[in-house]
Amino acid sequence: MEKVDKLDRQILNIISKNARIPFKDVAEECGVSRAAIHQRVQRMMDMNVIVGSGYHINPKILGYNTCTYIGVKLEKGSMYKNVVPEFEKIPEIVECHFTTGPYTLMVKLYARDNEHLMELLNTKIQEIPGVVATETLISLRQDLKREIPICKVLDE
Repeated sequence: MEKVDKLDRQILNIISKNARIPFKDVAEECGVSRAAIHQRVQRMMDMNVIVGSGYHINPKILGYNTCTYIGVKLEKGSMYKNVVPEFEKIPEIVECHFTTGPYTLMVKLYARDNEHLMELLNTKIQEIPGVVATETLISLRQDLKREIPICKVLDE
């Protein structure tokens, strides 16, 4: 597998802060051609260093005022294979993680308000076969959101 070198990291640092920045501006900042930037970005996409692209949407503007993390306990850990597809049917769930610790799964979801959250919990999540318990943590405010730091790996 190809390595991510110093120029790749420089490119990642720039585009992770502003995905809409024109390649010509990235090239200028890196001191290379626009074609080199395009080739590097494409290669990193092919290597799955860069995954996905898009815009960040403000949920509150769309009426989703409650951000919630829910710890989900399953009857058996192996049941996650059946539960995750059920979570995929609930559009308000935006993340699902198979975890260690007291919960089998941790999900992040957005609800319009507490009443909507209660409806999602009682009529959707807790009704999924295998779900035996949930614990709900409401986020009062998000103060930090960023990408993983792009730093030099020790083995380079």
